[in-house]
Amino acid sequence: MIQHKQLQNGFKYMEINNVYASAKIALQGAHIWAYTPKDKSDLLWVSEASYFEEGKTIRGGIPVCFPWFGKHATDASLPQHGFARTSLWKLVKEVVQADGSTLVRLELRETAQSLKLWPYKFTLTLDVHIADSLSITMSIKNADEKAFEVGTALHTYLHISDVEDVNIDGLQNTSYFDALTQSTQIQKDPLQIDKEIDRVYTVSNRVSMSDKHHTINIEPQGSNTLVVWNPWKKKSASMGDMTKDGYKTMLCLETANAREDVRVVKPQETHVMGVIYR
Repeated sequence: MIQHKQLQNGFKYMEINNVYASAKIALQGAHIWAYTPKDKSDLLWVSEASYFEEGKTIRGGIPVCFPWFGKHATDASLPQHGFARTSLWKLVKEVVQADGSTLVRLELRETAQSLKLWPYKFTLTLDVHIADSLSITMSIKNADEKAFEVGTALHTYLHISDVEDVNIDGLQNTSYFDALTQSTQIQKDPLQIDKEIDRVYTVSNRVSMSDKHHTINIEPQGSNTLVVWNPWKKKSASMGDMTKDGYKTMLCLETANAREDVRVVKPQETHVMGVIYR
């Protein structure tokens, strides 16, 4: 079943229920903000203080970062993580498939406003497949006459029992850039977290995250970078859309094209990046 709903303030979203799972997707940002497999807890974390308003980002779920990740390289006045996550996307497909799973396709193209921020024509497509796993595929087509460079991320907030009980496997012997110390280091052991973290790992293989209740496998496509982020206590308290202890039950593991993994897309070519959560 696919239902189209809106909050009292007019914020529009889709609610999907099938034999495998339920999910919610906002049309603003093509933002997946709930995915709950049958008889299990929600895979995604959303802040209790998050905004669900036009023009404001949702703190949690899976924000889409495009056409740059983080701050703009040359103009700090431009929006953090680009404009896709606050843009209104077009729903182009919603299909209940023969096996009972659901496919939703949303699309974003350039507008007069986006061209002021980023002077390129493009077609950005997000395919969301809701089954016993959550599969997301982002396709970036260059519809312009000149090549462009693009940085992206599926900025996923995972719901966890306690951040200090999390174990992340699959990052061993990989390098990472630490944004807090501005240094590059090597991860020797499975990752555990006991303080603020903001790292970009150079990795393209499957990574798994385990806590007391479950293990989540993360399988990337078209990505050689994984961002690991948790703001910890002090920064959480300073964020208006996050409760002061919200950091305890969330961890961002973001499939990305960041730093040296940004991609150049030539005219009429398409770059595909995505992830499967099992």
